Amino acid sequence: MGMHPMDNTTLYRLWQAPFAERKLAPALRNLGPTAGLRVLDVGCGPGTNAHHFRDSDYLGVDINASYIRDAERRFGPRFRVADVTTMRVDAGGGFDRILLNSLLHHLPDSAVAQLLAHLATLLTDVGTVHILDLVLPERASVARLLARLDRGHFPRPLARWHEIFCRYYTPVIFEPYPLGAAGVTLWSMVYFQGRQIR
Repeated sequence: MGMHPMDNTTLYRLWQAPFAERKLAPALRNLGPTAGLRVLDVGCGPGTNAHHFRDSDYLGVDINASYIRDAERRFGPRFRVADVTTMRVDAGGGFDRILLNSLLHHLPDSAVAQLLAHLATLLTDVGTVHILDLVLPERASVARLLARLDRGHFPRPLARWHEIFCRYYTPVIFEPYPLGAAGVTLWSMVYFQGRQIR
């Protein structure tokens, strides 16, 4: 399979730049203070979110080695090429915050299920997971067209995201939000915060 243009770290960062902060805004409002906390950024890309966690015990993981090389060049050795579903934590050594920013719409249902179930085992008892992802609008729109054209082949309707997230986590926040320009919604997004199911 050939490389996708977005596998190029420079192109990826340029494409993300106009919307990266607005896309992350719901998570940043709700993560709470993270100074000194253990933060796991799953599917971190080329360090897109890392600058927000300078005072945290931050680890970014991605399976794309070129993304990780670029992130390390810019932010230092806070990154790892890894399949997060193979990661383990010692008792008492979990993460306080786990962030997934626009990752799950790249994965089929079976991989999403495996990932979300495993991430729950990496959280501390009071830790929270923070998910931002692409919604497939039900009606014809620019946002629906762009969701269909996205290189992630699995955007899901809002109700489906709710069903998936709540299967693995107790919901704290489930917040749909638009991303766009000039009054036009280009992408429909959802932010979810959850805790371990007890």
